[in-house]
Amino acid sequence: MIKIPFAFLPPQLLYKYSRYFLGFSEKLEPRFHFLALNLEQTEARIKPLEYISMCLASITVFFAFCLVICFFIVALGVPLFISIPIVLFICLFVFMQQMAYPKLVASRRIRGIEINLLPALQDMFIQLNAGVPLFSILVNIAHADYGGVSEEFSKGVREISAGRAQVEVLEEMAVRNPSTLFRRALWQLVSGMKEGSDISSLIKEVMQAVSDEQLTQIQRYGGQLSPLALFYMLIAIIAPSLGITFIIILSSFIALSETTTKAIFYALFIITLFFQIMFLGMIKTRRPTLIS
Repeated sequence: MIKIPFAFLPPQLLYKYSRYFLGFSEKLEPRFHFLALNLEQTEARIKPLEYISMCLASITVFFAFCLVICFFIVALGVPLFISIPIVLFICLFVFMQQMAYPKLVASRRIRGIEINLLPALQDMFIQLNAGVPLFSILVNIAHADYGGVSEEFSKGVREISAGRAQVEVLEEMAVRNPSTLFRRALWQLVSGMKEGSDISSLIKEVMQAVSDEQLTQIQRYGGQLSPLALFYMLIAIIAPSLGITFIIILSSFIALSETTTKAIFYALFIITLFFQIMFLGMIKTRRPTLIS
């Protein structure tokens, strides 16, 4: 069962209590149309409706925990009208992160495959030219240290060893895999096996295509860094500086209490920290999948 981030309860307990949220989950499910595909790509044996219900059960517990902390903060003198919106914002943010988590897991799986795809294809190409049988090559790749590629081939080797045809297993691997480049390589391999073509030449073509895609991803990533750097300057540096200046000037005209002023500055610090973390996440997620 898939793990849910920011959950205080184990997945088994969340699944047990999730049935109380099925009605509300049915209304939310159309808004997350991408969830079914993401869960399928993560190989999680759970339906989108069940996952949304588990997230709602998790966020209810998280909200109760935040509410208890909020009461302690209010007891220290922070106004309630500041504490409650912050708690609601944090809970909404956590829920959206939980809904996006299957996509993150699928992206990690794709990255784990594509980052090792070119070395694995080069290994296959060398073994094919050396006259090694295809099944032995698949076994060697499965036992090698090629990350997600070795994991995928391990599943295929187990099915072939159980008596299924190689072509059938490779076709099924291509259909269920989330990586476009890995699917393309498998389709080339399957086509060569069906038509009796020279598989080594097909693998060489796929290697060239992967290398070209690697260069394209690097160029695209370089083009995205400039607007991201501008976004960082505006949100994480300029906006907080102007905000602090505005609050200082405003506090000289309006008699704000010391507690309120501190709460505003703490909130500004938390928001700035949030955008800093979000920016680092954006940089990380936009990195080319073919580069380590």
